[in-house]
Amino acid sequence: QVQLVESGGGLVQAGGSLRLSCAASGSLFSIIGMGWYRQVPGKQRALVATITRGGTTNYSDAVKGRFTISIDNAKNTVYLQMNNMKPEDTAVYYCVGQRIGPNYWGQGTQVTVSS
Repeated sequence: QVQLVESGGGLVQAGGSLRLSCAASGSLFSIIGMGWYRQVPGKQRALVATITRGGTTNYSDAVKGRFTISIDNAKNTVYLQMNNMKPEDTAVYYCVGQRIGPNYWGQGTQVTVSS
C-alpha cells in the first residue's frame, strides 16, 4: 500500500504563488510517476501536471507556463510550484501516484485564489 500526504494549500491573492508538496510512503516499487489533479464542486477531477521518475512532465493547457512540477526521487516527494495564480485555479488539489493499475490518491488540499 502507498500513502500520499499533501501539504502547502491555502489562501492566496490573484497573481500570488503557492507551493504544494506530496510525500509518498509505503510500497513504492509500483509507482511510475506522480502528479497533481484538481477538482471543483460539480466537476470531474482534472489533470494539472504529472511527472515520471525520469523527469518527463505533462501539463494541462490551463497551467502551462505558470505551474512547475518537480520530483525528488530520494525523498519520494513531488512538488507543484504555482505562480501567477488566478481565481480559476481555486480547487481541491489531489496528489496522484501513478502505476499500472488503479492510481493512488492523497486526501486533497484546498487552494483558494482571491480576486
